[in-house]
Amino acid sequence: MSRSNAVIVHEDADVLADAVASRLINRLADAQASRGEASIVLTGGRIAAKVYVNILGSSIRGVVDWSKVDFWWGDERFLPSGDPERNETQAREAFLDHLPVDPARVHPMAAADAVGTPEEAAARYEAELAAAAGGAGVPAFDLLLLGIGEDGHVASLFPGNPALDAEGAAVGVHDSPKPPPERVSLTLGALNTATAAWIIASGDGKAEAVDEALEKRELPAGRVEAQGHTRWLIDKAAAARLKHLEL
Repeated sequence: MSRSNAVIVHEDADVLADAVASRLINRLADAQASRGEASIVLTGGRIAAKVYVNILGSSIRGVVDWSKVDFWWGDERFLPSGDPERNETQAREAFLDHLPVDPARVHPMAAADAVGTPEEAAARYEAELAAAAGGAGVPAFDLLLLGIGEDGHVASLFPGNPALDAEGAAVGVHDSPKPPPERVSLTLGALNTATAAWIIASGDGKAEAVDEALEKRELPAGRVEAQGHTRWLIDKAAAARLKHLEL
């Protein structure tokens, strides 16, 4: 399968969120037309929350059979179930709890009140991924959504953190530079099995990280390379340092 990369710039955060929501719905619909089902890896963050709200409000959301979509997460904060800072909580409140999803197809990472350590949560998630994949590895991810931090991190893979070089499918993360310090994340290898990866970024606070990740490919975000295509879906503020683009 050939690989391609592209940067697509939208006017502002609202336009970006609306465009990503529409693209996402069509991506899942196309996967279902091909395979009868679809699989997506969700992310957290402010712009992702906007995307999820726009999915719920979209006039075309009905083209997807939401009961035949598997929902995974790229990372999670190791906090108790229902904590408002968990990516799962954000996604459920924004759109999952309001769509006719199959609860058995929603795959959150284990919370801190269910297992004792991030490593236990990672091991449990790795086993769940392997089971969905038929016994080993990870299942087909039709779409991987990722945000990018101001330091260039994606999921909970931070520059210089040992988790960035972890093998397997999932890893416990300690000493995160952003609170909370303990997290769970898919590994870079697992992220890169996705058919399509979309890195979404909004605001001038992300501009330097976006530029460095695209130019040098050394930051975690720059090391994301999906099997089919990788798209950077950003707004003008986040693209401000990309001098080679005609904005």
